[in-house]
Amino acid sequence: MSKKSRTRKPSKTVETIVLRPGPNWPLLALSGLGLLLTGYLSFVAFTGGAVQGCAVGGGCDTVLSSPWSKLLGLPTSLWGLVAYATLAAIAFVPRVDRHWSYAWTVSLLGVLYSLYLTTVSLTILGSTCPYCLTSLALMSSIFGLVIYQRPPELAHRSWVGLTAPRAALAAVVIFTLHATYTAPPPEDLGPEDPTVRALAEHLEEKGVLFYGASWCPHCQEQKRLFGASVKRLPYVECSVAGPNAPQSAACTAAGVNTYPTWVINGRSYVGQVMTLAELARATGFPQASAFN
Repeated sequence: MSKKSRTRKPSKTVETIVLRPGPNWPLLALSGLGLLLTGYLSFVAFTGGAVQGCAVGGGCDTVLSSPWSKLLGLPTSLWGLVAYATLAAIAFVPRVDRHWSYAWTVSLLGVLYSLYLTTVSLTILGSTCPYCLTSLALMSSIFGLVIYQRPPELAHRSWVGLTAPRAALAAVVIFTLHATYTAPPPEDLGPEDPTVRALAEHLEEKGVLFYGASWCPHCQEQKRLFGASVKRLPYVECSVAGPNAPQSAACTAAGVNTYPTWVINGRSYVGQVMTLAELARATGFPQASAFN
């Protein structure tokens, strides 16, 4: 009787796991700076305060009060805070391959979105924000650091294979968000409030002038206070072609260089959104008490 031949099973390849000796201190330091920056901007956004160095109507103010200052109903700076906090947490991941893969993904997405926001500020808003540019510099520095720290264990993977799927995902997200940002707002303003309509007509009768620009966020905020009666305002458009185009001759002649600007009884109210109560008191509107 022959003995059954026994086949030896091949031995399994043992995966080598390389661990970091400690946190990634350079990544942690850069992420910490990003946390301080975005934390400050988020605090100001939620408290309604003024950002230091951002004059009303200036380039920084234009960027930080634009539609791009919010993402999914929350301040964009808050999402930046989450990104920097995630990178700071990744700095403590001990496994080298996972640490680098996580940092590469987050920093790539972060730098691409930062570049998108910078492009928007320069081409659409025609303004720059030092805080936003600082965040772009920090995220780019983190991205460069991650590239430099690529571990030898991942040298066999091509940069195209590492970048292409993540960049494609970022492109789809950014394109979708951009379409949302640039979509025209709904025009249904509802019925006119009789008192608000009376105030708008009163402003016209008193010779009040409201100077603004179509791209100015504060001007849009001012108009929204009048709801459906906005068409009755004594409004003067100064820069319909955009922030980089020359303003209208009427606004130049009036000495207007900041939006919005109200001129009431010869006095200019520059760069501020005036409440209905303030406008009523300043012009002697008979029903001013209705707005208190």
